Amino acid sequence: MSIKQVLQQPEIGAKITVKGWVRSFRSNRFIALNDGSCLANMQCVIDFEKEDEKQLKRVTTGSCLAITGVLTESKGKGQTVEVIVEGFEVLGDAPVDEYPLQPKKHSLEFLREIAHLRPRTNTFGAVFRLRHALSFAIHSYFNKEGFFNWHSPIITGSDAEGAGEMFRVSTLPNGTDKDSSEDFFGKETHLTVSGQLEGELGAMGLGKVYTFGPTFRAENSNTTRHLAEFWMVEPEMAFHDLEMNIDLAEDFLKHTLSYVLEHCRADLEFLDARFADEQKGKPTIERADQGLIEKLESVVHNDFIRLSYTEAIDILRNSKPNKKKKFKYPITDWGIDLQSEHERFLVEKHFKAPVVIYDYPANIKAFYMRLNDDGKTVRAMDVLFPGIGEIAGGSQREERYDVLKEKVAAVGIPEEELWWYLETRKFGTCIHSGFGLGFERLVLFATGMGNIRDVIPFPRTPGSANF
Repeated sequence: MSIKQVLQQPEIGAKITVKGWVRSFRSNRFIALNDGSCLANMQCVIDFEKEDEKQLKRVTTGSCLAITGVLTESKGKGQTVEVIVEGFEVLGDAPVDEYPLQPKKHSLEFLREIAHLRPRTNTFGAVFRLRHALSFAIHSYFNKEGFFNWHSPIITGSDAEGAGEMFRVSTLPNGTDKDSSEDFFGKETHLTVSGQLEGELGAMGLGKVYTFGPTFRAENSNTTRHLAEFWMVEPEMAFHDLEMNIDLAEDFLKHTLSYVLEHCRADLEFLDARFADEQKGKPTIERADQGLIEKLESVVHNDFIRLSYTEAIDILRNSKPNKKKKFKYPITDWGIDLQSEHERFLVEKHFKAPVVIYDYPANIKAFYMRLNDDGKTVRAMDVLFPGIGEIAGGSQREERYDVLKEKVAAVGIPEEELWWYLETRKFGTCIHSGFGLGFERLVLFATGMGNIRDVIPFPRTPGSANF
């Protein structure tokens, strides 16, 4: 029986067995045991005079125990019930002089170095339980809405983004001069940067599909917002135009955040307190206007602001930070790509609400986005969140064969590489749309953590592939 189950339905007087890891052992009497099922520890009260002294010395922080005893109401502070220990077994020792997670505050940087042990801390236990809950909410949402889970390939010969920042997959020896036709797949292949193109193929037969899998970017970015390996959620929908795409993205985000607000309250309250404490150490100008739970509830209960790229540029160009040259990247001409500082200004300062920007300049967006009648903009959209900036991005896809063929050629992708993609526009084409959401960005927002490396169990970053 897990500690969570015991605490949810406590049977006073019942004899139970709980198993977990020791968080602390006070006064040779009070064992705080945690099994990862919830934030709360189970207090186990042991009569040290009746126990074998040699066995008691093995009860140390980090050791793994099986404890049997009677569940009783607790008279002490911090818990409603406790276990009066009748017997225990040490399942695994943790020598005090070697175990690095002693009961004290550890920096996040230090915990990244021992990522194999950090799930045992309160912070990372809460983060990874929330990560699971968000993942579950995503699958349940799409299932409810009639989507089919579509497994796009991890190894691919196409570059969906056209950026070229991909990890090559090869069985040829290093330094070989052999032609790629002699490689395992008979051509050059890479780890996928997106499941979108293959997702579109599914949507053009099944109607509505979504992919949820790992993606990879060989981008040398050592920032708090980038990973070389991360998870993407990518729905694709036939017969959906841009407005329907935006409606779905808003509803989807509100559903997933509502789910964790309802089902992960204890973990959120812990992370909310942690977030508030972290804000105190920041300069006043950098502090968040809202607490973590308040921020999540604000997103869930308020409509997202929607405006065109042109309207966004006008607001930014006339903003105080731009006029006073406070932006690192000044807003000058129409057509520039928005940076994180611009996105966060719109969300956090100007509107104080989530923002959706649509109809971007064609020359700063991907080839597969539908060209508007003005010939200058595409039916693209980005969803911007407070503290994060862009959390999701998508578009109405270019469904016209001739236009798409021209755009593929314009970005220098050989037509023979995407013949299968182009064929969907030759055979029964229709309006369709989709978006991509970096799952870790969503977990970052929901947990209030400041670094994306702290919301995935084993982060992959430039120069680091430990564990």
